[in-house]
Amino acid sequence: MSDSIDRSELIGTHLPFLRRYGRALTGSQSSGDAYAVATLEAILHDATVFDEVEDARVGLFKVFHGIWTSSGAPVEVQESGPRAAAQDHLQDLTANTREALLLNTIEELSFAQVASVMGVEQAEAEELIVIAKREMLESVTGRVMIIEDEPIIADDIEAIVEQLGHDVVGIARTRTEAVSLGIKEKPDLILADIQLADNSSGIDAVNDLIEKLGDVPVIFITAFPERLLTGEKHEPAFLITKPFNDEQVRSAVSQAMFFASTQTLKT
Repeated sequence: MSDSIDRSELIGTHLPFLRRYGRALTGSQSSGDAYAVATLEAILHDATVFDEVEDARVGLFKVFHGIWTSSGAPVEVQESGPRAAAQDHLQDLTANTREALLLNTIEELSFAQVASVMGVEQAEAEELIVIAKREMLESVTGRVMIIEDEPIIADDIEAIVEQLGHDVVGIARTRTEAVSLGIKEKPDLILADIQLADNSSGIDAVNDLIEKLGDVPVIFITAFPERLLTGEKHEPAFLITKPFNDEQVRSAVSQAMFFASTQTLKT
């Protein structure tokens, strides 16, 4: 009983970030969370793979990866329009590269940990990450809008996005500014902080824009990601933790650009 309780506590600590990883892979809250649930069910049925890894986080991601690779379905089936195009595009990328990149940059696993999760040698894991960065950089470009009230942070994000070859159409500091800018520029991707200058919400701003523009990929930025990764309500598919580094932004932007829709929060 004690082992079972300890295992549950360990899984509970890392589960929000497994959800984040799953959502980034699929571009969807529902799909990503479905993989997370399947992971928990697999551990409940047979905890051998999880228990044999000393690092609980690595063990959890390892079980997830086994289910993910065996399913062969990076995004939901029966898709149409831009999301179907995203699925076709993902199939053209080198196998396991996106997974390695997300594990290393967004989830901040070391090369050795990525290798353990994926069941490969460390050198192969490092090579997969290099390939992923190159392929993602060459794949998609678009128009990006930033919603951020801190000028230094906004400038940093703008520089990273432009280095990736995207055009930044503008930076908004409040909900009102964001809606006005978004309607005018019609961006392909939105990066939004949660808390804005006038105490308005980046979530509300994004939902206003989705209502007016239709589905647009969105990356939310927050210092408390676990609060938005509960799986209990409408939550973001793409999420960056503050403080972030350049590689996290690069990876999130590149992943999000593949998908033409995202799950946004409703308040």
